[in-house]
Amino acid sequence: MPKRIANLENPDPIDEAIIETLRKDGRTPFLQLAQELGVSPGMIRHRYQKLQETGALKVVAVTNPLRLGLKTMALIGVRTDGTRMLEVAQKISALEEVIYLVVVSGRYDLLVEVFCRDHEELLRFISEKLYAIEGVRESETFMYLKIVKEIYV
Repeated sequence: MPKRIANLENPDPIDEAIIETLRKDGRTPFLQLAQELGVSPGMIRHRYQKLQETGALKVVAVTNPLRLGLKTMALIGVRTDGTRMLEVAQKISALEEVIYLVVVSGRYDLLVEVFCRDHEELLRFISEKLYAIEGVRESETFMYLKIVKEIYV
């Protein structure tokens, strides 16, 4: 179970159990959760709404990119003009191939995760889209060979 829940001041074991159960299967019925925890379905519904309102919980569908024809995955380290870093981050994040982008410290300013149909689409992304953004100085691409562990916290 999570040790800490963001934006929720005093999570109790019921909140933590709801989050943990929904993390494993977001379609778990409130009635089933209530029975497992020994509380009413109304309490689960109320807690669920509170967790969503505070931003501690967001239930979404997770797709499998490989099953959708996106066979090429890569992490791209990007260096930017320092004064334009956040502007560049916003522009890159708007590109459809980008599924994750973080501003980081260290060798790169940004780490960008992308999914593409194939190597040619990745090449077009880098050469025609990424480098077309003013403020991108250089990048280094790390192709995913195998995903060993993938979890959603």
